[in-house]
Amino acid sequence: MILAAGLGTRLGALTSLRPKPMLPICGAPLVRWAVLWLRAQGVREIVINLHHLGDQIVEALGDGAALGVAIAYSREDGELLGTGGGLRRARALLDDGRDTPVVAMNGKIMLDLELDAVLAHHRARGAEATMVLREDPSAAGWVRQDDARGEVLALLEHLRELAAAPAPLMFTGVHVFQPRFLDRVPAEGSQCVVRTAYASLLRERGRVGGYVSKDYWWEHSTIERYLAGVRNVLAGAAALAHAERPLRGVDPSAAVASTAVIEGPVWVGRGVRIERGARVGPFAQLGDGAVVEAGVEVRDAVVWDHVRVREDSVGIVRAR
Repeated sequence: MILAAGLGTRLGALTSLRPKPMLPICGAPLVRWAVLWLRAQGVREIVINLHHLGDQIVEALGDGAALGVAIAYSREDGELLGTGGGLRRARALLDDGRDTPVVAMNGKIMLDLELDAVLAHHRARGAEATMVLREDPSAAGWVRQDDARGEVLALLEHLRELAAAPAPLMFTGVHVFQPRFLDRVPAEGSQCVVRTAYASLLRERGRVGGYVSKDYWWEHSTIERYLAGVRNVLAGAAALAHAERPLRGVDPSAAVASTAVIEGPVWVGRGVRIERGARVGPFAQLGDGAVVEAGVEVRDAVVWDHVRVREDSVGIVRAR
């Protein structure tokens, strides 16, 4: 399941135009990147929950047939249900009745991760649920685990109950769980899966697996993090072997004036026009059909599809 129902308020005016999972990176929106990653890991049946501007996601992906997967949608009209409530609402679409593990992920992330290794970790420990974790020296961290056992010990405010203090870790928003895990989410209202289901499992001393990944992972919940995510990809920090299009360079169909200057790394999409004396890059993403007018500089910036850039754009997102 791809969780794609959030409002994306920290992205400001951008999400008045698109839901957060539709932010484009190198020719594809985040939610398509999520589908591509799942497909590359062998997943063929995908559920996506929808709320704010959700029809854009449906229009972009359809039933998934063009991508070789089957996509079903779980609509959350009215009250937002949160990560736990969203999973609870979609349970009938997720539970095949054979106790097959469910993979869930946030629709705002891009990552390199081998899912088979996570599933093997989950099964070897007989876990009811397994979190994919990562080290994050820039944050205090809110997960502790026993590295020898590969199991989570405590979460959130319960960290203080530990006699010892293992290194802090962050939850990536990717996890694997058995369908019965969703019984731990309260039946009504907006619910966080960590504060309900995971907290319940730990209180009962059930097994919560913890798989620590050092592979590329990035979430795009603010404009600054969105721009940084594009920089990461252009700089080669992410492998993204599941990409459909090149991760950097100038598409052959782009029209670049002889006096324009392009300084890599950049991503210049199909049918882009860069006029005389314009300067593009480094770290610029120009969506398909974008136009950079004469003499304009675009650097450390993202330009969405079919947007005409009439003035210098440095460190910003041009969405229209």
